[in-house]
Amino acid sequence: MPNSSAQFNASDEQIRSALQQAHIPVLLNTLVHLTHDLSLIEGDIQPSPSLMGGDPNASISEEQKEQIRELAFEALVRYRDSQQDLFMPNRQEVLKMATFLTRTELSDEYAEFALAELAIDGSETFPTENFDLIPESQRSNFKVLIVGAGMSGLLAGIRCKEAGIPFVIIEKNDEVGGTWYENQYPGCRVDSPNHVYSYSFKPHDWPQHFSDRHTLLAYFQEVADEFKLRESIEFNTEVKSMHFHSDTNTWAVKVESERGSATIDANAVITAVGQLNRSRMPDIPGIEDYKGPWFHSSRWNHNIDLKGKKVGIIGTGASAFQFTPEVVKQAKDVNIFLRTPPWVAINPQYHEYISDEVHWLLNNVPFYSQWFRFNMFWTSGEGLLSMARCDEKWNESETVSEANHGLRTMLCAAIEAQFQDRPDLVEKLTPTYPPAAKRMLIDNGHWYQSLKSDNVEVISEEIEQITESGLRTSEGTEHDFDVIIYGTGFQAVKFLYPMEIYGKDGRELREIWGEDPRAFQGITLPNYPNFFTLYGPNTNIVVNGSIIFFSECEMLYVMNCLHYLLKNNQKALECKPDPFKVYNEKIDHDNKGMAWGASNVNAWYKNSSGRVTQNWPGTLVEFWQQSKQMDPEDYFFS
Repeated sequence: MPNSSAQFNASDEQIRSALQQAHIPVLLNTLVHLTHDLSLIEGDIQPSPSLMGGDPNASISEEQKEQIRELAFEALVRYRDSQQDLFMPNRQEVLKMATFLTRTELSDEYAEFALAELAIDGSETFPTENFDLIPESQRSNFKVLIVGAGMSGLLAGIRCKEAGIPFVIIEKNDEVGGTWYENQYPGCRVDSPNHVYSYSFKPHDWPQHFSDRHTLLAYFQEVADEFKLRESIEFNTEVKSMHFHSDTNTWAVKVESERGSATIDANAVITAVGQLNRSRMPDIPGIEDYKGPWFHSSRWNHNIDLKGKKVGIIGTGASAFQFTPEVVKQAKDVNIFLRTPPWVAINPQYHEYISDEVHWLLNNVPFYSQWFRFNMFWTSGEGLLSMARCDEKWNESETVSEANHGLRTMLCAAIEAQFQDRPDLVEKLTPTYPPAAKRMLIDNGHWYQSLKSDNVEVISEEIEQITESGLRTSEGTEHDFDVIIYGTGFQAVKFLYPMEIYGKDGRELREIWGEDPRAFQGITLPNYPNFFTLYGPNTNIVVNGSIIFFSECEMLYVMNCLHYLLKNNQKALECKPDPFKVYNEKIDHDNKGMAWGASNVNAWYKNSSGRVTQNWPGTLVEFWQQSKQMDPEDYFFS
């Protein structure tokens, strides 16, 4: 975050111009810091949370906006022209400010979180602490192997480097970035607001509210360079297997590269390979029979020119949702095969650039960027979670609660507004399952508009057979194509596939997991000492927030584990079966109380038996709280 005590140089005109584009509730909180006056958020102004891209200033009158901007202008001029102390609120005052911003009575945990985010007392949200109290010789003899140089793997390397623990990162590609390196399809971009989809310690002047793949890849490449991680990365190298040796309490990790096979010994292994990195082809008869060119969205073939071609798109998940409008611009004809339409939240900012004025506010106004980020944390995450919770007394089949019903009503209204001139598409594009039962997508109407193009046909019939020239639907209709594109997602349930991972009793992990992967806090598991998974089982989020936040929480927990080992001269820790069992029973129970667990709709969140293997059912703050401390009672040590 920008230095909250730094002065700035700006003319009166620049300040006034920037304030015209200010997020007024966020601005009021920053005014508290500038004026020492908490009464500013105790008066008549009651902002309504701008969930899912709504106007944050909508509930504030024009007269009130001008009054606030004038107060802010005067306060910022004073701040510019003199060395002025800023008001540093205490825990209860921070909670009051967070409650004002969210318009929700927040628990005390949110005050603790907000204090850490604001860094008022010098604390951090995800600290790597007290490793300097452990002798350097002891740390240098403990080696960590990290699998993957994507977002989580880079984070793991940074934290190990901060702690003075030697590490190596094994990366199968020739560059960092993970999913943002591999997914090169047109239209690829993030669907979490970038001011929360970024490391807490590495803010960035994002050009857009939701940046595209090129910008995101550049960000992670910059991180790798800034923190000098490349010297610790083995590129073009793939982990094939790993075995834990109880006699030495170490992992022997077999890797393969252009140089051949090698074995690396490590005291601990951190896997950071993601959940969505192995493409999934649909189980359709005849899929090998098609004679024309085809590819999966995660392996986009840029050598195939789509201009003037008839293209078939199979799948309407997140990737297809983004690349379809780009294909429609190029191809002569496009058939989109849609069985289960996604719920789409319309956000006007989805493709919008951030103005110079907003950049100025974020970079110069004290605490503006911190409260802006906290607001995003709420409006794109925590504030939406209640809409996904089930009400046991609710008996409506297409929703799970009154709040979920309200969300459905809003989303349906958006569909009808987008297709006023094409009522034939409203039924095809209106889901019959509860919002949040499947991944809900974000757009500014770009996808919906592309479906109305003259060269597009949306087909809801089931695909019966892939043929040599195209496909045949269940109604017997033949469709011929020049190119088929599969946007059919990933093998999400196959965690850590295809690596072979053998625990202390010699059993391979997939023999234990099958299609039912489980971990304690999503990170550790019995029989696999000093083995940590980032973005592991039940750490995915559906409606609430950024996966980077989760990775930072997970690495906070991992570093607490490593600190305990080193501080207490232990070689290895292994999760006990009882806490593992209790934790997963709670996860299963709580997931059944969420839209994605209660609904019978098919989703990649579930395994073949219907158990939710992917998702975390709680709040972000709850996950942060459980990650802050490692309880030694949960582990065996050796």
